[in-house]
Formats: sequence, structure tokens, C-alpha cells
Amino acid sequence: MTTEHPGITRFRGEHTRLGGIGDVVILPDAVHTAALAAEALGCEVGAIANSLLFDAGGTPVLILTSGAHRVDTVAVAARIGVGSLERASPGFVREHTGQVIGGVSPIAHPAPVPTYLDPWLRRHDVVWAAAGHPAAVFSTTYDELVALTGAREVDVES
Repeated sequence: MTTEHPGITRFRGEHTRLGGIGDVVILPDAVHTAALAAEALGCEVGAIANSLLFDAGGTPVLILTSGAHRVDTVAVAARIGVGSLERASPGFVREHTGQVIGGVSPIAHPAPVPTYLDPWLRRHDVVWAAAGHPAAVFSTTYDELVALTGAREVDVES
């Protein structure tokens, strides 16, 4: 018998509470990039929703972006009305999400985090996002991500 990681268990509880309907899949530990996750799941890399937490002057900002994109932090900061978006430290990520880099889910954080969603994810019928641990993902849709997170749409590229 194996014990599920507490981050995945917290994710499952919040996902159920919010009415999420997707499946949680545990991937091999070697799957640590969007490209490798897409290969393991048999989907396009653009269907992987990377959860990237940024530090906006001490305030956390979560951006859910297509695995096919890189976030232009200067452009996004201007679009969402913050002075800057800096790469969050591992401690900042854990403090504000209760999760570790590589496993940050869109939900199940200790307190609400302002969340923004890459409109390119809308192009995929099924989107895969982290489920509270670097090896766990869940299936969802663009519309469900909006419903689960209250995210606002933002173009992430320049």
C-alpha cells in the first residue's frame, strides 16, 4: 500500500469541493517539463497549463500559461497593473501556495491568489495542470479552470 502525498490529497479535496470533474494522473518522476509531461500524456505541449507563481512586490500572482509559451513578465506586469513580476523564490512559492515549484496547482492554496489565464489554453479540449505535487496532474478544460480559480484572461507573450 502506498500513501498519497499530502499535497495531492489537499488538491483532491479542494477539487472535489469546487466541483472539479477531471482525473488526477500520477506521472513518472522523470517527467519534469511541459514537453515531457505532454509526451507522457499523449497531448500537445500547448495543452499543458504551467502554473507559474510570481512575486509582484510581495504579493503573489499566479499565471496559468500554455506549455508552448514563455511569460513576458514586463508585458504581463503592465497588462495586469503591477509594477513588476519577479521570479518567486521556492520559499515564497511554498508560503503562498503550500506547494513546491513544479507542482503548484491552480487551486488548494492557503489563501486566494490572484490568478491569470493564458487564452491559448482555450484551443485545447483537454488541458492538463499540476495537482499539488510535481508528479501529479489533472485533466480539465479552459472553462473549468476559470470556474475553479476565478482567473482573468491575459496575453502572456509580448
